[in-house]
Amino acid sequence: MTKVAVVFAEGFEEIEALSPVDVFRRSGFDCSMLGLESTSVIGSHGIQVAMDGVFDGNFADYDLVVLPGGMPGSTNLRDNETLIASLQEAAKAGKYVAAICAAPIVLERAGLLEGRKFTCFPGVEEQIASGDHQTDLVVVDGNIVTSRGAGTALAFAYALVDLLGGEGQQLAHTMVYDRLFQ
Repeated sequence: MTKVAVVFAEGFEEIEALSPVDVFRRSGFDCSMLGLESTSVIGSHGIQVAMDGVFDGNFADYDLVVLPGGMPGSTNLRDNETLIASLQEAAKAGKYVAAICAAPIVLERAGLLEGRKFTCFPGVEEQIASGDHQTDLVVVDGNIVTSRGAGTALAFAYALVDLLGGEGQQLAHTMVYDRLFQ
C-alpha cells in the first residue's frame, strides 16, 4: 500500500494540508498526519487539528512526504534541522518530496531545488536562489513536486496521486473538480 506522510507545523495552511490528506485517503493511500512537534497542531487560521502521530525523524517507510505551506508553518518546517536532514535522506532514496505555497523554502534549505524547476506562492521565489522558478500550478521535476498555494491544493493532490500510480484524474472527476474548468 502507498504510504504518505504530511508534516504539520504550527501555523500551517489548512487547505494545503487537509485537502491532500482527504484526496490521499479517498485514493486508498495510507496517509499519516504527523505533527512536527505535537499531536495537536493549530493552523494559520486558528483551526486545531489532531495528528495521527509525531514526526520521528524517519521517512524510510513512506513513498511521499508532503509539506503544506502557510505562515509561520513554512518557516517552522524550514528551521527544523531534523526535518531538513530527513528530507535530504528521503530525496536521496528516491522518495517523492512535495511542497506547496511557501513550503518550497524548506526544499531550498535542504538543497533539493538545486538545478530543478519549481513553483511556489507568488513572491516566495525571491527567497529561493537555487531553482528554476515556473508559474505552472503544479511542477514535477524528478521526485520533487511543488505547487502554488491554497487554490491549487486539489490539483497538487491529484497530481501526486497520479505520480504514485493512483487514479487522481478519475478522482478529480468523481469529486466534480474537472467540471470547474468546463
